Amino acid sequence: MIVVTPRISLDESEIRESFIRASGPGGQNVNKVSSAVELRFDAKRSPNLPDGVRERLMKLAGRRLTLAGEIVITAQSHRSQEMNRADALEKLLDLIRAVKARGNKTILLVEHKMDVVRSLADRIIVLHNGQLVADGEPAEVIASPVVQEAYLGISPDAATEQSNG
Repeated sequence: MIVVTPRISLDESEIRESFIRASGPGGQNVNKVSSAVELRFDAKRSPNLPDGVRERLMKLAGRRLTLAGEIVITAQSHRSQEMNRADALEKLLDLIRAVKARGNKTILLVEHKMDVVRSLADRIIVLHNGQLVADGEPAEVIASPVVQEAYLGISPDAATEQSNG
């Protein structure tokens, strides 16, 4: 796993790299060695990005975002392929961190429609009858049997069957 922030990590399999020839001056190896790196990250389908971060990341990516929802980053400032790989990855991580830093606000939202809450939040805290019953990532909280019963109308037995089946 690649740690982006204390709460966000990416699986290495989510990042694809291809190697291309660098443009510009490069000495005798120019146009012979593919030292530039094109990194692709499918932000739209990443299971490791909270929904709010995903949406802000896709907006911030600008021209680097494809119609399919992939972020494409090219690094070619170094003569070494390995250094360009590290540079491209760091550019992606910096972009995600910038999104997270910009969205580093706490908003109290009182809402019973869990689909609305899930689409807006990267952390959910659920109180039921004045007691804390869940706190965490949206998918984790929504999977809680207590939350499913209280807010989604699913009985504890059905919730258990859903998670096992």
